[in-house]
Amino acid sequence: MEKWVDLFPVKQHQICCGGGGGALTNGYNKERILYGKRKIEQIKASGVEMIIVPCHGCHGQFESLKKEYGMENLTVKYLWEIVADALII
Repeated sequence: MEKWVDLFPVKQHQICCGGGGGALTNGYNKERILYGKRKIEQIKASGVEMIIVPCHGCHGQFESLKKEYGMENLTVKYLWEIVADALII
């Protein structure tokens, strides 16, 4: 059975993935990957196998980060994909 897990810290104290504001295309890839390390550590600590993201920046960042930090099995889905999956069921 699948269940929802909030990452810690929650809500307004959440940690940014480091992929926003055009970071995927600005050429500072080493910095972007380093900024995302805290978020990846947060995800690893939660033990989740899938994360749901709201935007293209987050999606691209996590697809890049999971390769960098040995989390190739992490599934990254857009929020709209979860809604579509629920409608199909």
